[in-house]
Amino acid sequence: MTLIGIAKMAARSELLTAKSKVQYFELPARSILNRTKPGMPFRWTINPYRGCEFGCKYCYARYTHEFMEMDPGDFEDKIYAKCAPAILLRQELRRLRREDRIAIGTATDPYQPAERRFGRTRAILEVFSRERGRYLGVTTKSDLIQRDLSLLLEIARANVLDINITITTLDEKLARLMEPRAPRPELRLATVRRLRDAGLCVGVLPSPIMPLITDSEAHLDTLAQAARDAGAQYFGGGPLFLMPSAQQVFLPFLDEHFPDLAPRYREQYRNSAYLGKGYKERLRARMQKVRGRYGLASGPVEYRPELWVDDEQPTLFPLQ
Repeated sequence: MTLIGIAKMAARSELLTAKSKVQYFELPARSILNRTKPGMPFRWTINPYRGCEFGCKYCYARYTHEFMEMDPGDFEDKIYAKCAPAILLRQELRRLRREDRIAIGTATDPYQPAERRFGRTRAILEVFSRERGRYLGVTTKSDLIQRDLSLLLEIARANVLDINITITTLDEKLARLMEPRAPRPELRLATVRRLRDAGLCVGVLPSPIMPLITDSEAHLDTLAQAARDAGAQYFGGGPLFLMPSAQQVFLPFLDEHFPDLAPRYREQYRNSAYLGKGYKERLRARMQKVRGRYGLASGPVEYRPELWVDDEQPTLFPLQ
């Protein structure tokens, strides 16, 4: 087979290091910013890594390894750190409008274990620490984000920054089954608390919300209350999105741990990666009800960075 594009670059990538199950490579990159489709709450995304060591069974982003002619199961075992992200970002920011929202960590976790070794996320944040007037979001399951607390505070003084901590369940046994290499839920809640105590805008995302596994009102209520008690300002999240590549991992997981649900999931996702409109509307109403009990917003709360002067960003939302 003749490889082209990113598959060719991946095949030629230098092996940086390896441990028992995971290999780390350096991937040449032509760009660090990815444009999103219309209708998304952010215009640009940044993923410092390809692949994610956390190995979440439901992860939709497994399809990205298909572009490199790899199997979905390679997603958590072959991790690619993008080359020179800070240089690329400085170059690309010149053509972006300041009001364009940028999300870090939409496909792979920016604070997965590779970050301890290679620091690509920190390099990106250092670039933003010298910016002003940007709108940024960071999404992670990892308590490693606390390492960069001072840097995040510096960014938040001159830019609108929100941090999303993903917590799908407080049930540690279930979390270990679904997210085998991710930090425990209690560590994520402690991270919410520390970031909020420091003054950052933080919310909890129970994403993805999985039918008959994590979507009951009781389950979401328990999680929302814990999020509120930890200081979270908002509680967002959406239903499970299951592309064919993700189904290859998630459906066998159901066969093993939720055999009664497996046939229903296969039928539901046979022709579409999305759940139906009716389910989404019922889930939306349930989430709204749960949020209302604890005074949580549905998304990031806008604030005015302390270094903005009066004539900057005149279209700011009203202060909360």
